[in-house]
Amino acid sequence: MDITWYGLSCFRLSERGRPSIVTDPFHDNLGLGALKLKSDIVTMSCAEPEHNYIEAVKGQPFVISGPGEYEIGGVFITGLALHDGQASPPRPNVAYHFNYDNLTALHLGDATYVPDQSVLQDFGQVNVLLLPVGGGHSLTAAQAADVVALIEPHFVIPMHYALPELDLGLEPVEKFLKALGISKVHDAETLKLTASDLPEQTQVAVLQPQR
Repeated sequence: MDITWYGLSCFRLSERGRPSIVTDPFHDNLGLGALKLKSDIVTMSCAEPEHNYIEAVKGQPFVISGPGEYEIGGVFITGLALHDGQASPPRPNVAYHFNYDNLTALHLGDATYVPDQSVLQDFGQVNVLLLPVGGGHSLTAAQAADVVALIEPHFVIPMHYALPELDLGLEPVEKFLKALGISKVHDAETLKLTASDLPEQTQVAVLQPQR
């Protein structure tokens, strides 16, 4: 499974012979420029311009925007509501668990709180955690570190944090790394995974946003 990041919460997941997925495509007026993506499936975690601009994805993708269980071309997708009922107005959010031939990724969308362990157990094994870390309307660095401790994935890919082109009041990724107490990260353009080559201890992969 290959995972490529485009900024904010937008990723492209792909594996040979399986449908590709784009998560949370963002609007082209946010400072990161226009996305130029093509995919078989698009998931949206919430109805904000940072997460729901499906027009950025070319082709005729199957769009998933709510909780449920889906099977598309051998890819199994589970969406689970993680709504913040304390916000005013309430902020709907859907987390998505993707299963590609027993390699799994969990995208927490615009999560604003640390879910209970019982909720996280519903997702089962998580090889890669796609995790908001920059605060704003999503998890703070400290909350994100707590989520990592609960899930214990093989890899964490931080998302939704400050970039030079963005003006959204987000914190830098370094604050999250400090909260985790780590200084060494896996730095790459794309994270390439195989089921036979997963680390024993959780590693953090800081991906370079692609254009």
